[in-house]
Amino acid sequence: MAISLHLYIGLGSCCAACMLLCMGYVTSLFARKMVAAAGDSVDASRLLTSVGINPEGPWEPKDMIPAADYYDMLERIAEQTDVTGLPLRTGASMRLDEYGALGLAFKAATTLGASYARIERYARLWTSVVEYELRPHPLGTLFILQRAGERRLGLRLSNEATLASAVSIARQVSPGPVKPLEVLVQHAAPKSLAAHEDWFGCPVRFDAELDAILFSPETMAQPNLLGDEGISRYLISHLDAELSQIAAEVTFVDQAKDAIAQALSEGSPKMTHIAGGLGLSARSLHRRLSEHGMSFKVLTEETRRDLAEGLLRDERHSLAEIAFLTGFSEQSAFTRAFKRWVGRTPASYRKAIFAR
Repeated sequence: MAISLHLYIGLGSCCAACMLLCMGYVTSLFARKMVAAAGDSVDASRLLTSVGINPEGPWEPKDMIPAADYYDMLERIAEQTDVTGLPLRTGASMRLDEYGALGLAFKAATTLGASYARIERYARLWTSVVEYELRPHPLGTLFILQRAGERRLGLRLSNEATLASAVSIARQVSPGPVKPLEVLVQHAAPKSLAAHEDWFGCPVRFDAELDAILFSPETMAQPNLLGDEGISRYLISHLDAELSQIAAEVTFVDQAKDAIAQALSEGSPKMTHIAGGLGLSARSLHRRLSEHGMSFKVLTEETRRDLAEGLLRDERHSLAEIAFLTGFSEQSAFTRAFKRWVGRTPASYRKAIFAR
C-alpha cells in the first residue's frame, strides 16, 4: 500500500497541504497569562510544565509552544473552573512592555490606527497561528482576528483572550477611553454576556461571521500618548529584521517536516536519512533544529500528529491506511499514540468531526 504523501496532498489545495504539515506555535507568554488569570483554582506549575514551560523560568515572549498543546492546556483549565471570564481577565492583564520590540512599536506609533497596523504586519513575531487584518467598514474599521483550525474550546478561549488583549493594549497608549463600537465573536455565547459587555464597554455579538473589533474613525485617529516618528522608524527597522529571520527559520523547519512526512510511510524516519535528503549531515540537522528550539524526535512526533489529524478529516482513508501513512506498523500502536496526543481514539476524533 504505497501511498505517497505528495499524491495525498495533490488531492487538496496547496493551502490545505501547508496547514496539514505546519504545526502552529504561540508565545509562551499567552500560556503564562492564562494560567495566572485562572488563579488558585488550578495547579499553575503542573499546567505550565505540561506544555514545556519552566514555571520558575523568565517570562520570555520569544519562547514558543505548540498551539495544540496550548489549547489542550486551556481545556484542562476549563475542566477545573468556570472559564467564562478567563479570557477577559487574561486580556486585562496583558502589558505592552511584555511584548518586546513590538510592544514598543505599538506605543511609538503616532495614532491608534497606526499601532494596529503594526500588529497586522508583525504579529508573526509572537504567533504563527493567527493573522490580523484591518478592513474598512461603513462605520469605521474592523480589526479582524483570523485563526484557522478546529473550533475547539481551547481555540475559542484563545480567540476571546486575543480580542480582549487587543483592546487592553489600546487603552494603555490612548489619552482617552477606548470603547469599540462592537465586538464580534464567531462561536456561541456563554450563558451571560454581562461580563463581556462590561469589560469591552460595547455590545458583544456572538455567532457572528467574524472574530473582530469594530472601531470608529475617531478612535482609530486619536493620537497615542507616546507617539514618536523617530523612535518608530528605528523600531520598524528592527522588527523587519526579526521578521526576516523568522521567515527563514520557518522555511527550514517546514522543509524538515515535509521530508519527515514523506518518509513516514516507510516507518519511523531515521535522522541520518532525513538529513541526507536535506543535504545535511545528521549533526548539522541536529544543530539547525536546536537553533529553533526543536529536536528531531519532537519534530517527528509533531509531524505524525499533524498528518494524522489532517488525514482523519478525509473519509477516503481508513484508520489502517492512516496508521501506515503516519509510520506505525500496527493500527493498535497508532491508536495508542493518537490517544496520548489528543485524549481520544482516532475513531472517536473522526466521529466528532463529522458529527458537527
